[in-house]
Amino acid sequence: MAEREIHDHWSREAKRKGYRSRAAFKLMQIDDRRGILKKGDQVLDLGCAPGSWLQVVSQRVGASGRGWGIDLKVVASGLPDNVIAMEGNAEDPEGAGVPASMLFDVVLSDMMPSTTGSRDTDHFRSISVCELAMDICPRWLRPGGTLVMKVLEGAAMQQLLADARKQFEKVKPFKPDASRKESTEIFVIAHGYRGPPVDTPPAGPPTAGGPPPVPEGW
Repeated sequence: MAEREIHDHWSREAKRKGYRSRAAFKLMQIDDRRGILKKGDQVLDLGCAPGSWLQVVSQRVGASGRGWGIDLKVVASGLPDNVIAMEGNAEDPEGAGVPASMLFDVVLSDMMPSTTGSRDTDHFRSISVCELAMDICPRWLRPGGTLVMKVLEGAAMQQLLADARKQFEKVKPFKPDASRKESTEIFVIAHGYRGPPVDTPPAGPPTAGGPPPVPEGW
């Protein structure tokens, strides 16, 4: 199947199933492969526009879970009741409206700076965005939690993975089938945040037995 046909397939599927973009299938494939989303999870989605990842989060965390999305762009209304999209800066979730008492089970980052046409420049700019996502983890991600972040492959990729492994128990790159084959886009999945968070008590009672184990197959 030609690349254009594959692209059209995911776009058609998104429209047919009511997702706001084909990116929904990327998150579904990440979750199917790595088991990052569970019923009842609290999820922070950085760079959430147009809202397709929040649609997937809503389905996978269920009525007892909740998704909190942040984007510089206004996200159109009509999202499910257990997710919310807020206008604001991903570097400052509290300023965007996230309660100061929150700790998240999962932080997602589908953020990507505007491309320049220079592969190296775009790569290093994507690395900077990933560093931003990791920088907020001490404040917002609970011990044992998971971080998923998008990056463009390039010279600094191995250093990014090494830096993530200092903070997480298991770190692996993964390219969903819904990503364009010619794209250098890849997702870094980091499970088992070592924490502890800074200056913020857990939003609820601690889970019995401590952080959950790393999933099978990692």
